[in-house]
Amino acid sequence: MNTSQDSTDYLKGRGAQYNPHNRFRQQEYVQEHFEGLDEPLLANDATEYLPEFPKKIVNKVDSPDIPMPYSLNPYQGCEHGCIYCYARNTHQYWGWSAGLDFERKVIVKENAPELLAQTLQKRNWKPGPIMLSGNTDCYQPIERQLKLTRRILEVLLEYRHPVGLITKNSLILRDLDLLQELAALRLVRVAISITTLDEKLRLAMEPRTATARQRLKAIGKLSAVGVPVTVMVAPIIPGLNSHEIVQIMQAAADEGARSAGFTMVRLNGPVGDVFTDWIRTNMPDRAEKVLSQIAAMHGGKMSDNRFGFRMRGEGPQAVALRDLFRASRNRIFAGRTAPEFDLTVFSPPDPNGQLSLF
Repeated sequence: MNTSQDSTDYLKGRGAQYNPHNRFRQQEYVQEHFEGLDEPLLANDATEYLPEFPKKIVNKVDSPDIPMPYSLNPYQGCEHGCIYCYARNTHQYWGWSAGLDFERKVIVKENAPELLAQTLQKRNWKPGPIMLSGNTDCYQPIERQLKLTRRILEVLLEYRHPVGLITKNSLILRDLDLLQELAALRLVRVAISITTLDEKLRLAMEPRTATARQRLKAIGKLSAVGVPVTVMVAPIIPGLNSHEIVQIMQAAADEGARSAGFTMVRLNGPVGDVFTDWIRTNMPDRAEKVLSQIAAMHGGKMSDNRFGFRMRGEGPQAVALRDLFRASRNRIFAGRTAPEFDLTVFSPPDPNGQLSLF
């Protein structure tokens, strides 16, 4: 790995190193003269948490690539700083950038638990698994203080409503008590994402996430109390972590994971610019090879938005990696299953706090 990370210009603890242009913005501040004629263009490098009070919190998922019918995201933007994150582009709709802004301007939906309860209380609500979170990590660092995700789980448990969680933060163990109760009712599945077992690569690529060792420990503790866990080998990046597929699955299985899933990396929109800048800075010796292999899996582009192809890729290398994954999963997780969600136990409490007579 290039020692350029040690440069005083490199923002340690951040994945992106700049803000690519937001196509929705007509105006933006730039530094015109780098010779010192302008005053320095100052920017606040600290993470900002911006309160938001949306009117709706549960989203219907229409994508055929996503197995759960609903998603809920208590946070928009993510301090984890994963350089490849497809969700970076959503920050543009808020007037910010998919680069540094995504990591240091985190929107906090403070009324998320209350909105969820209101949604589940509606007479026409039909229970179906809610993915928490389908966009940004519901256990990112600020959750330790705000506890929005824990409050959401409390609502789901009260209503006996199914939920799926995906995270790369061991903070999920804080809520082991709630998850164990949900698991006993067949109302929860957890996916722990592990991209690499190489700590140096993890630190550069996902600077504020839990280590792989911590994530494996989380899989073990969740599994020990009956919470069904899947390991997500995601995303698979050819030339970076593609050689670790089998190792990651085996390590997760050893801790009690019941199955595994994967996605191929897709660098949609400005995410491709952010990732390209990152890998050329950190790994100049293999940057072009990695970028070329990524493009080869998406028809010559950094991303493919077509359903059925965007997450699995195409071409000889994508097929080979997919075949390796499937054969290894069948072998490593042979005989292991996860229970189906039980939708029959959904039971909204009486809004008046009294038992109904009918």
